[in-house]
Amino acid sequence: MPSLLGIDSGLTVTKAVIFDIDGTPLAVARRRVTQFIPNARHIERDMDELWSATVDAIREAITLSNRPASDIQGIAATAHGDGIYLLDHERTPLGRAILSLDSRAGAVIDRWMESDVADQAIELTGQIPHVSAPSTLLAWIRDMEPERFKRIGHFLSCKDWLRFCLTGIVGTDRTEASTSFTDVKTQEYSQEALRLFGLQKLVHALPPAARSDQIIGRVTREAAHLTGLAKGTPVVAGLHDVTASALGAGGYAKGVVAVIAGTYSINETLSSEPRVDRRWFCRNGIAPGIWNNMSISPASTANYDWFLDKLCAGERTKGEAQGSSIHALLAPEIDAAFDRPSTALFHPYLFGSPYGASASAGFFGLGGWHDRGDMLRAVLEGIAFNHRIHVDALGDGFEFEEARLAGGVSRNPLVVQMFADVLGIPVTVTETDEAAAWGAALCAGSGAGVYADPQSDPRDISRIAKTCQPDAARSADYDKRYRVFRQIADAMTPLWPKIAGLAPEQSVTDEAEPRH
Repeated sequence: MPSLLGIDSGLTVTKAVIFDIDGTPLAVARRRVTQFIPNARHIERDMDELWSATVDAIREAITLSNRPASDIQGIAATAHGDGIYLLDHERTPLGRAILSLDSRAGAVIDRWMESDVADQAIELTGQIPHVSAPSTLLAWIRDMEPERFKRIGHFLSCKDWLRFCLTGIVGTDRTEASTSFTDVKTQEYSQEALRLFGLQKLVHALPPAARSDQIIGRVTREAAHLTGLAKGTPVVAGLHDVTASALGAGGYAKGVVAVIAGTYSINETLSSEPRVDRRWFCRNGIAPGIWNNMSISPASTANYDWFLDKLCAGERTKGEAQGSSIHALLAPEIDAAFDRPSTALFHPYLFGSPYGASASAGFFGLGGWHDRGDMLRAVLEGIAFNHRIHVDALGDGFEFEEARLAGGVSRNPLVVQMFADVLGIPVTVTETDEAAAWGAALCAGSGAGVYADPQSDPRDISRIAKTCQPDAARSADYDKRYRVFRQIADAMTPLWPKIAGLAPEQSVTDEAEPRH
């Protein structure tokens, strides 16, 4: 029976999901991928390890599906955006990939913000460069690692590295192409953008861009041998995971804001014309003439996962031994904390923020009477408050009446209701556990002729969706807490750089730092 393969590679886990063409997941296989932190603010991964882990996930998913690999009609990859994956002129990995959580290039951003580069960039490319943008990281490599810069043959995104491994074809898609070097009006590559960032010597390294659902190659003999896939299976260009998540969750539409609570705080809405603002990125949508307006920061559920890793290790071990989830074990503590008043607030800026690279995380309002549940509640609220910063910004430029929430926290009804109360608009979730992989599979199905286009979702979204309406009283209370949250952040803005200056940027252990 026909099926589709969606590959979803995040910042800590790479997944292979096989779907029936009606959208039913047949098999899911996951592998963790090591993160290396050789120096402060440097967050990297080994490209060959990523491919090896993805190979294992694909092979396991095929086995679990109980269907032959020849049933797979098409393949698409999606993955974290930004960051950089380099190939040399022989098309082999040029050092470790730099992940989108990396903030080593803060000085580059500072220079560009102090000059006219930032203003020119938003006018030309539709976005202010940020610390993990390809433009910024390539400029850092040019300045700090000139020998490596000379050896760059191609620069890719994460999913483009995986599709290269599957097909041997170098390239990208429209959504990833627009991360730094496209003209916001024409939606095509601009050599002027390369010149603006001082990267004109890399014109040869721009990966050709295709539609997300365009077949760009087929599984090679070598990739088939490694993965168990059928040689010659069509592979489409794929897409950026935030777009894939919105598509898979049924939130890729005008009049809707898609909220993806993952490692990054992703908030996006579509428009039929480019509209630029410093508070969001105006990037390419899947189809020409559509723009995806994204207001983001690396400040969402990675903070919750960090808290679990660092402060709840015992519960994680206990849960694994009992075959239950750490989230289930902690749920009574969190539920109890939400049922009582609390002064505890948390700014979720462990890995980045809307306030610049120097901002850092912190608890405020803690007292000796607070417990771990109060802290967990504050972390979850802080994540929702940070999403609200971005959603409110988009609301100034675009009209939308509801939010579509995706990400691991969307499985918790209490958290979904909290998002509705914090945002003050209805929040809808679907029964789609693997939204990004399904978004990729929709593109694969479109390219293979299974669907008319990537938005021809065969599922009855109304049947699998649930909407939480905001509660007026709770929304009013969250408004008060949110205002204090913002006031503290505003007051801390001149202090965060001073805090960052208390410790020099020094080497840390080059050890694996797996994050969930």
